[in-house]
Amino acid sequence: MSTPAISIVKKKVKFLAERLRNFRVYHRFLGLAIGAFVLVSSLTGILLGWKKDVDLLQPPTQKGVTIDLQQWIPLSEMAALSVAGLDSAAAVKDNPIDRIEARLDKGIVKTIFVEGSWEVQLDASTGKVLSVARRHSDWIEKVHDGSIISDLFKLVSMNVLGLGLLVLTITGFFLWFYPRKIRQMKSE
Repeated sequence: MSTPAISIVKKKVKFLAERLRNFRVYHRFLGLAIGAFVLVSSLTGILLGWKKDVDLLQPPTQKGVTIDLQQWIPLSEMAALSVAGLDSAAAVKDNPIDRIEARLDKGIVKTIFVEGSWEVQLDASTGKVLSVARRHSDWIEKVHDGSIISDLFKLVSMNVLGLGLLVLTITGFFLWFYPRKIRQMKSE
């Protein structure tokens, strides 16, 4: 190789080595900054992945007598029976209902309460209380997405986490690619 060609290669190597150092700094500090978010999101994500299979995380869905909607009792009656069921089984009073979820294929409804992550499962046709238990998956999900603190924190933290992981992926690629490119240029 001629001297001018060697000089050009050295300049390119120097340029790539300088960029590589910068990417290492960005990668290291960004990794440290979002590490706690990634850790919490990872651990709670694993738990949420198992919520249907671990009864402690979310009570198993019971089965009702019939799936025929014509035989189901009115929703207002289901709500009253759910409140009474929670009061008698867990001695929890004045807990407002968050939502009622119908499981058409199982013939049941799940009444989810605002406080304490309580769930009452009713047979939708008879109104019989099938299960009263806590849904730990609900508060785990709130920790997972940051909404346990506030909706604004959820919005900010999820954007920081998403963008941070994107930047870590890009800088990680260059931390892998540039050393190979530098070795290739030096061997030519």
